[in-house]
Amino acid sequence: MIRILLFLAVVFVLGLGFAWLADRPGEMVVTFSGYQYQVSLMVAAVAVVAVVAAVMIVWWLLKALWNSPYTISRYFRVRRRDRGYQALSTGMIAAGAGDGALARKKTKEAAKLIRSDQEPLIHLLEAQASLLEGDHEGAREKFETMLDDPEMRLLGLRGLYLEAERLGDRNAARHYAGRAAAMAPQLAWAAESTLEDLTGRGDWDGALKLVEAQKSTRQIERDAANRRRAVLLTAKAQALIDSDPNAAKTAALEANRLRPDFAPAAVIAAKLLFRQNDVRKGAKILEAAWKAEPHPEIAELYTHARPGDAVLDRLNRAKKLQEMKKNHAESSLAVARAALDAQDFSTARKEAEAAIRMDRREGAYLLLADIEEAETGDQGKIRQLLSKAVRAPRDPAWVADGVVSERWAPVSPITGKLDAFEWRAPMERLGQLIDSDEDAPDAAVPTIAAPIEPAKENVIELNPAGSTERPTTAAASESGEDDVAPVNATAFAAVPPDAEAVEPAEELARLPDDPGVDPDDQDQKSPRKFRLF
Repeated sequence: MIRILLFLAVVFVLGLGFAWLADRPGEMVVTFSGYQYQVSLMVAAVAVVAVVAAVMIVWWLLKALWNSPYTISRYFRVRRRDRGYQALSTGMIAAGAGDGALARKKTKEAAKLIRSDQEPLIHLLEAQASLLEGDHEGAREKFETMLDDPEMRLLGLRGLYLEAERLGDRNAARHYAGRAAAMAPQLAWAAESTLEDLTGRGDWDGALKLVEAQKSTRQIERDAANRRRAVLLTAKAQALIDSDPNAAKTAALEANRLRPDFAPAAVIAAKLLFRQNDVRKGAKILEAAWKAEPHPEIAELYTHARPGDAVLDRLNRAKKLQEMKKNHAESSLAVARAALDAQDFSTARKEAEAAIRMDRREGAYLLLADIEEAETGDQGKIRQLLSKAVRAPRDPAWVADGVVSERWAPVSPITGKLDAFEWRAPMERLGQLIDSDEDAPDAAVPTIAAPIEPAKENVIELNPAGSTERPTTAAASESGEDDVAPVNATAFAAVPPDAEAVEPAEELARLPDDPGVDPDDQDQKSPRKFRLF
């Protein structure tokens, strides 16, 4: 566009010039070698322009003739290069599609038409073709050759890293990833592998520097970077809690500042503050974390913040936590444990039963069994609660890659992934029965009915007519009376002919305080309903 405008401007200037000369007639006289030439001014101007144009055309022709060999050779070179790039493009597409034969063919064709030092992608195509053909040794040699070229060095490191991962050589893979991360921290694969290596070796400071580099290059978002920093700082505080308490305290407080709702960071920070007799600040940290998400470790540390407190003082602190997070199972369980220590059995039983109503789990039934043993020692009720605990979903725990741990860890023991542990119920028992009415035997099977549990639950019992009903057991549990449905002839008449008979010897072998059917026999004789979610 600029050239067109420039050409039009030149033509316009020449037109103006010729028009100006036409309006001002005159003559030009030239004396040369004794001759005198007289022409008009317009003719002289046209002659000068024509001479200049002729000179320019002659110069262009001479230059074109002079450069014709180079022009011809460049034409064929460009044509050869285009064919080479076409072969290279076809080869890359074939390699991506998994056509090893076509990729190898186009690799040779591209290598003949383009010099490999001019186009490094030929090395990549050749390595890809070798991988498709199963020649991993040849591919590794190509990747190692790429390390000598600054432009291809990262590509070579990536190829060697993938080959080391394929062979299962984690040390070699992390070595190549570390070299790549040192050159380009923005590479996600290199940074993640190097981060796993640093955390696996316990180099928390190096891991923190790498996370900062990832954040500065905007490889990860700010929130993700803060989350990783909190995890790494918590792990650092755990590692230094005995050797360097001051450094551990600094790291733990920074981790808690980045993630106030992160229970491990809050626990380690509060623990270090309690060691330095700063109970008030440590309690505030635990309270903030408890409001965000109740956790049993927070409750345990909070209630035992002062080692010299009496059991009633610990109970009051547990009730304070309950006020902060009402209608939550962890709050009720914390109060129940503290009440059990204080031998306030009525409060402990009330809170344990409330926790079961809100979230039926193994630990709640076990705690209720401990309360029953400490208060009454009724072995029948204790065994019944224990059998329910076996069937109930497991308590939440730290879970990562199928590994269940009682303590939090910064990395997964299986994959080495950072921040892999989650506080949740393990998956393997989420489908177990959790309703007490499903723990009872089926109505069609004659069994000795169990006494009503102290907990306010519904138990399916067999009435004299042989039908099932759900009696209200709240009053019975409060009064402590044992409401036992008798087993009579009508009940036995309700048994279908193909029902499996109960061996008398087995029934007689039971203890007098046995609450009822054996859970294993119940599993085989009565259908169950499973809660999937």
